[in-house]
Amino acid sequence: MDLKELIKKSDLPINKEKILFNEPMNKHSTFKTGGLAECFIKIGNVNELKEILKLAKNNEIELTIIGNGSNILVSDKGIKGITLMIQLEKIDIQEKNENIQIIIGAGEKLGKLAQICLQKEISGLEELSGIPGTIGGAVRMNAGAHGKEMKDIIKCVRCIDYQGNEKEFSNKEMKFEYRKSRLKEENYIVTEVELVLKRGKKEEIKEKMEEYARYRKEKQPIEYPSAGSTFKRGNDFITAKLIDEAGLKGYSIGGAEVSTKHSGFIINKGNATTQDVLELIKYVKDEVYKKFNKKIELEIEVIGEEK
Repeated sequence: MDLKELIKKSDLPINKEKILFNEPMNKHSTFKTGGLAECFIKIGNVNELKEILKLAKNNEIELTIIGNGSNILVSDKGIKGITLMIQLEKIDIQEKNENIQIIIGAGEKLGKLAQICLQKEISGLEELSGIPGTIGGAVRMNAGAHGKEMKDIIKCVRCIDYQGNEKEFSNKEMKFEYRKSRLKEENYIVTEVELVLKRGKKEEIKEKMEEYARYRKEKQPIEYPSAGSTFKRGNDFITAKLIDEAGLKGYSIGGAEVSTKHSGFIINKGNATTQDVLELIKYVKDEVYKKFNKKIELEIEVIGEEK
């Protein structure tokens, strides 16, 4: 039985409009590249997620989990099996003495939460307000900006493993490192996160958010499709600086280009394929290693067939 037939016969408790077959992944990736997802399902609650996990386990179906598609590069050959877009939405704000506790669903966007915090005079999210991803994705990779990372505001993370078991990890148990957490190595799906923030003054919060937004507009190529910063920072070097010094700023392959605004970004200048981007990544890595004997690593995640 093929996957489409299996899904249709399984009587999943999910609105049929949320289950799509042969879905173009360039619609769900901020890079605007990628082939077709064999089956693409938008998950709106934990029960739906558990049912899909059970179906996948019983039928040995490959699962791929995405959030807002802002830190991924999808293969031109697409994604086999089931691709789940986590859209778990919840924002519960409680005051606890001088702290503000926020329980937030993994599918909520960081930018949306930052705007709510601004209106409610809650401080602590300003530096992260320009990150385009969802809470779940940001937690998984310990996203950060302007010297602040997700680990700095997290109390605990609630997850589900691929067998459908629920688990809660404290901040310490998450094993946060630079652009890394235990969730990148283990098969856990974030369902909700508990954050701890502080009361602030609206004008000060707004001023900071506007300052970071200006910086992003001036220094980053946000006018082009990309997956944000393509490469990780080195232990003892600034990756973008080495790419720049290697003379690669503006270098392109097909529709993919090393941004002239920020060398750490590879952008889609128009009609780029994932293969263009991958070839450019390899070229940049090779040139930097050749010239400086430094290995640079990807910050983005490549997913799909023959990644």
